[in-house]
Amino acid sequence: MEHTAPPLTRPATTDPTQGRAGRTVPERLAALLHVVRVLLGHGRRLAETVPHRIADVEFAIVAGVCGTYTMPTILVRLQRGILRAMALERYLLARAAKGREIGFVYYKDPRERMPAKPAAKPREGEPASGEAASEGPGGRAKPGDDERAPKRPSFDPDDLRIPTPEELDAEVRRRPVGRTILSICMDLAVIPGFCTGPFWNQISDTLMNYGGSFTTLFKMREHRATSFQKERDKKPDTWGFAWRHPPLETVRQVLGYLIGEAPIVDPPGPLLATAPP
Repeated sequence: MEHTAPPLTRPATTDPTQGRAGRTVPERLAALLHVVRVLLGHGRRLAETVPHRIADVEFAIVAGVCGTYTMPTILVRLQRGILRAMALERYLLARAAKGREIGFVYYKDPRERMPAKPAAKPREGEPASGEAASEGPGGRAKPGDDERAPKRPSFDPDDLRIPTPEELDAEVRRRPVGRTILSICMDLAVIPGFCTGPFWNQISDTLMNYGGSFTTLFKMREHRATSFQKERDKKPDTWGFAWRHPPLETVRQVLGYLIGEAPIVDPPGPLLATAPP
C-alpha cells in the first residue's frame, strides 16, 4: 500500500529578502535565512512522519542516514536539529533587524593549523592554561574558538544530549554559521540524495563560505551507515530492502517531497524579530 506523509497544515513563509516596512534584508543573510527555514520545515515534518512510517520497509532509507531504527534516538536527534535551527534563525533575524550583513568564514582543517606555542605562565588576573581557553576579556567567548576550548567540546552527533535554548543561542553566536548548518544537517538526516539539486547547491555554498566541513559531513554519513548495517545484520530475515542510494521516487514516497521543494511547515512570524544578536 502506498503511504503519503501527513499534509502540511500551515502556509509557506514570505519572501526572506523583505523585512518590516519593506526593509531589505542583506543579500547573504537572506540566503542563509532561506536555507535555515527550509531545513527547519523539513525537520518538523520529518518529526511528524517518523512515528507513522518507521515500521515501513522503505523507511530504511531514512533510518540508514540516522544510523538506527530506534525511534527514540531518531526523534531526539530531530528535536535537537530543530531547536538548533530555531536558535540560528533567531540569530540571523536579530542581525537582519539591525541591517547587519554576515561575512564569509572559510573552513580550515585543525590539522593544518600552526603548532600551539608553549604555554606561558599566566600573569595575575589571567586564566590559567586549559581554564576557559576560549574566553576573551570579561568572560566573552571569542568566535570560532569553541573546538579548541577544553571546556567546550566540539559537536558530537552520537551524543544525545539536547542543549538548553540558552546554550544553543550562545553556540550559534560563537560558531561560524556553516558549522551550525553542518550540525543541523547531521541531526535532520539531510544528504544530497534527499535534496533537490538547487537546494543541495545552496547547502554546499553555505558550508564552503561560512566555515562548514564536507569531510565531517560525509565521514558521519559513512559512520552512521556502518552502524545501521550492523543493526540490520542482527536480523537478516527481517529487512530485505536496498536502502543505500535510493531513487528519487522512493525518497518522495517516504518523505513526501525532496528537501527544497516542499513548503515550509511553520512560518517564523515577523521577519525582523528582536532576539539577542
